[in-house]
Amino acid sequence: MPRATKAMPATMADDARWAQVVARDKSADGCFWYAVSSTGVYCRPSCPSRTANRENVSIYETLESARAAGFRPCRRCNPDGHSITDENAILIEKACRLIDESEDEPSLESLAAAVDLSPSYFHRVFKALTGVTPKDYAAVRRARKVREGLTSGRTITETIFDAGFNSSGRFYEKSKNMLGMTPSRYRDGGRNETIRFAVGQTSFGALLVASSEKGIAAILLGDDPDRLVRELEDRFPKAHLIGADRDYEALVARVVGFVEAPVARFDLPLDIRGTAFQQRVWRALQDIRPGATVSYAEIAKRIGLPKAVRAVAGACAANKHAIAIPCHRVVRNDGSLSGYAWGIERKRALIAREAKRKA
Repeated sequence: MPRATKAMPATMADDARWAQVVARDKSADGCFWYAVSSTGVYCRPSCPSRTANRENVSIYETLESARAAGFRPCRRCNPDGHSITDENAILIEKACRLIDESEDEPSLESLAAAVDLSPSYFHRVFKALTGVTPKDYAAVRRARKVREGLTSGRTITETIFDAGFNSSGRFYEKSKNMLGMTPSRYRDGGRNETIRFAVGQTSFGALLVASSEKGIAAILLGDDPDRLVRELEDRFPKAHLIGADRDYEALVARVVGFVEAPVARFDLPLDIRGTAFQQRVWRALQDIRPGATVSYAEIAKRIGLPKAVRAVAGACAANKHAIAIPCHRVVRNDGSLSGYAWGIERKRALIAREAKRKA
């Protein structure tokens, strides 16, 4: 029998850790272990077993100390080896490699069989860990191959078949959503793509809004309107930029109105250009309500990649849709403000205004 048969919380640290056990906090796995005297087993914090009575629980800093107290490993959470989440991550990584290396898009059934999971469970785990479905992941991979093929000088026909399309019709049906423009225009570096733009004024300074045929491609903030226009030219160096007409200025007025009084979600179409990871982060940012802030670590958890905090910060920095994709609502773990593409003081003012409106 285990030597430690009963333990009450002795420190604030133990109380905090017990809260993590109750929450089945995966981020605590590997930081400590807990043992239950009534069952004689020790577990990782995220163990899916029924929550034990606190008076029967002991907290241990190491696996060795839990073993030395006479406890045995739990069979459900396997505290001595990989957690279920870690094991699933290894399998999903294998599935991603299969998708990356396949000439044609693998079926859901074939991918699930390759990692020895049922199709429904595989689909659920894949989306939970990557933020996208296997089909969407394959589509992003295919789009990347198309972009690489077109920019490397290969012909459109060669690119079509290298990317796994079995007919040109299917390719052209999907190409505009993949590239934001026609394949020939993309191959030419976006030359002759038409970008309409206009500059408005907000209480936070100048605001430039630019749109492609697909939607709003950029919302930029700053103190100098001319500098914002130069930034737009740098972003779309080969595009045909057209200054606003009256109709477009009406759209800019709607964006200004959103900046001054943000609602839960920006309701105008966006032309979002970024990597699959960046787009996952940006979708998570759009779920942050006005008046609230979250940490970079929390966003990393929400997209299923708790260790990707630095990458999340990089995705926030790459955002070109100010306010509409509210990266200003993301702060450090201690609540302090970090960098902001349009100035730290502007970020502070945006957060303060939204908090005041919420109150």
